[in-house]
Amino acid sequence: MSSSEEKTSWPEVVGLPVEEAKAIILRDKPGADILVLPVGSSSDTQFIANRVRIFVNGTTVAETPIVG
Repeated sequence: MSSSEEKTSWPEVVGLPVEEAKAIILRDKPGADILVLPVGSSSDTQFIANRVRIFVNGTTVAETPIVG
């Protein structure tokens, strides 16, 4: 996958345990800075190209993680 084709979202991990989701994201985007947050958390709106936010409900991914 070239950098222009680099994956930017992971809908397939919704419902998975967070550790499993992190492994999948890191396989697709090595070096990603993964930030795990509870659903409803506020976070900054600054776009960071290597950051992926995972919103969780307990230990399960609740929303599609995206780059930013």
